[in-house]
Amino acid sequence: CTRWSKWTSWIDGKNGRVGRPWVRRGEGLELKSLGIAVWLVVACGAALGQSWQEAVRGLPVYEAGARRPGEDWLVRRPSQGAGLYRTDRADEIVLSNGLLSRTFRLAPNGATVGFEQLTTGAALIRGVKPEAVVEIDGVRHEVGGLKGQANYAFLRSEWIDAMTADPAAFQFSGFDIGPIEKRMEWAQVRRHAPDAVWPPKGVHLRMDYKSTAAVAGVLVSVHYELYEGVPVLSKWLTVLNESSKAITIDHFTSEILAAVEYGSNVEDRGPYFPSPNIHVETDYSFGGMLPIDASRESVHWVADPEYLSQVSYRRKNPCLLEVRPELGPAAKLEPGERFESFRAFELPFDGYDRERNGLALRRMYRTIAPWVTENPLMLHVRYADWDTVQNAIDQCAEVGFEMVILTFGSGFNVEDGSPENVARMKSYADYARSKGIEIGGYSLLASRKIDAANDVVMPAGETPTFGNSPCLESEWGRAYFDKLYRFYESTGFSLLEHDGSYPGDACISTTHPGHTGYEDSRWTQWKKITDFYHWCRGRGVYLNVPDFYYLAGSTKCAMGYREENWSLPRAQQVIHTRQNIFDGTWEKAPSMGWMFVPLTEYQGGGAAATIEPLREHLDHYRSMLQSNLAMGVQACYRGPRLYDAAETRDLVKAQVDWFKRYRDILESDVVHGRRADGADVDWMLHVNPALREKGMLVVFNPLDEPVTRPLEVNLYYTGLSEAAMIREGEGAARKYEIARDYTVRLEVKLAAGGFGWYVIE
Repeated sequence: CTRWSKWTSWIDGKNGRVGRPWVRRGEGLELKSLGIAVWLVVACGAALGQSWQEAVRGLPVYEAGARRPGEDWLVRRPSQGAGLYRTDRADEIVLSNGLLSRTFRLAPNGATVGFEQLTTGAALIRGVKPEAVVEIDGVRHEVGGLKGQANYAFLRSEWIDAMTADPAAFQFSGFDIGPIEKRMEWAQVRRHAPDAVWPPKGVHLRMDYKSTAAVAGVLVSVHYELYEGVPVLSKWLTVLNESSKAITIDHFTSEILAAVEYGSNVEDRGPYFPSPNIHVETDYSFGGMLPIDASRESVHWVADPEYLSQVSYRRKNPCLLEVRPELGPAAKLEPGERFESFRAFELPFDGYDRERNGLALRRMYRTIAPWVTENPLMLHVRYADWDTVQNAIDQCAEVGFEMVILTFGSGFNVEDGSPENVARMKSYADYARSKGIEIGGYSLLASRKIDAANDVVMPAGETPTFGNSPCLESEWGRAYFDKLYRFYESTGFSLLEHDGSYPGDACISTTHPGHTGYEDSRWTQWKKITDFYHWCRGRGVYLNVPDFYYLAGSTKCAMGYREENWSLPRAQQVIHTRQNIFDGTWEKAPSMGWMFVPLTEYQGGGAAATIEPLREHLDHYRSMLQSNLAMGVQACYRGPRLYDAAETRDLVKAQVDWFKRYRDILESDVVHGRRADGADVDWMLHVNPALREKGMLVVFNPLDEPVTRPLEVNLYYTGLSEAAMIREGEGAARKYEIARDYTVRLEVKLAAGGFGWYVIE
């Protein structure tokens, strides 16, 4: 049994027994988890011919009432793992991690019959739908599902018992469970990424469905991953062509949920008709800096035609989730080949509070894409000549910066594969490495014009997202990515700032070698760029990408800013910095977004907008460093140097030293306080119950006069409940009693234009 062989090193021949996994810890052995034990029993039994009915009987019993969490998962990490269970029925299984559960009937066909947010006990679905839909060679096929529900407003167990299978649908044939496997490699280099775990802990369930005579020899597998410690489930499908002829996957829908509606609006006038309280996004994301924008081609909340009893007069309530690409994929499968869809990630919120939902979303990203916690300090060096780059590397090493980027307009050209350029760039990387500094460079992909043969050809009436764009599967596009692979293999560069990444443009050309026409053009281009990003992540290449490619391996995109704002007068830039961070950290953890500091002129503005000469604007330079570092956010410091005098060097080093001393708490999550507006004190609170420093309050005074302000600071997400020791800066700590609403009243005193910080333990 090949599944068993993967785990033989876990078996203790003397003390253990078959089906009982052990993990070596020092000299001893201890049971890892019930979930792995169950996986061994079920997976190995299935491989030896065990029926799914027998496999179900080997599962532990699900105790629904005992599975609800006793503590807030955003404050205390849940102790319960993720596992697969059986109910008191012989044909029913449950995926659960104590925060989220999904229940499946296995007969007369496989179907989701329950989906519950266990924190609140709320049902997330109101009806049964197919588990997936695949269109093969022009014919639509449902995968699993049950028919005959009486009313789609709610779901009763006796209705499920009476429901029947559609004989034309793919039929459930078995399941397999196991640990979560990496969806890409991640070379975890020396960058600071606290508590990062890859792959995530949890359980993977695969449910297999065999085709009917109408499309013989095709196996569809529906996959689910449930993660430990977060109410997040991932879903995708694979299609295996076991027939003797080629087939085409024209379209697919990998998730269909009859979700409980957000509200019951009778009218559907106007643009606001909210979808259910579930965050859904996919790694089929491009062309946006927010998840709602980036997944617009794959996540669809639509009206449910079977929900006849809904309050909406025209039955337009968008409460049916369909996860599918709008176009294609039109993927051809030869006999023996396997197709894999993109993945959906589902996070049902447990309330309607913006802060809490933001904390949940940011926890999700840290779990399913932990590389986003990498957060190096980076200088965008303005020129690529050796003298400038050498000086930039030396200065970064001196003050504690960690990365040099040969920025746009510097003269760096990643597409120059000449032996001379490769050797020169390798010498740059070797020198940077000798100083403990990483180096990388900028490349523009889309928003550029190549020629008529290689540019994307849009359907009539459509234009490329950025005005111009090459097709990634043209001759030029293929050669471009080959150049990137060779450059990063040959030089030792470990960062790519990839501007104008693929925005989702389709292409109707039939002469490009990488796609056959319109229907497969978006899928193949997305595969081209995400395969490259996966490769970069496996080599430890840091990715700055101004689009939402986090789930494909990118580490950072813009926190949210308008480029022209960095040509405004310096005093206005400081306020914009803190506004952008305040707004951007609702969806992004601090490490996920970059900001901007124009050390030299950027798109105009002249001397009033720039910091150079640096030593003449030390107060502003300090304010920009504090406004970013105190929020846990890294900026693109763009210029030829970080300092121009000893006093400038000392200023930068002092700020960096302070940041690194408190880096763990500063890169932890944030609770939003008062947004910067230039009219009064603004502030944010960092929180992390797992650290000694449970929180850090950072406060800014934009006024030209000193201020004293009483702040009501809510410490709930620090994990403290009775009392807190709070110190201003490096001063003595003072004990504060925490009120019943988890707040403390803290009086802050700030100098004109000043900054203050308070450590909470």
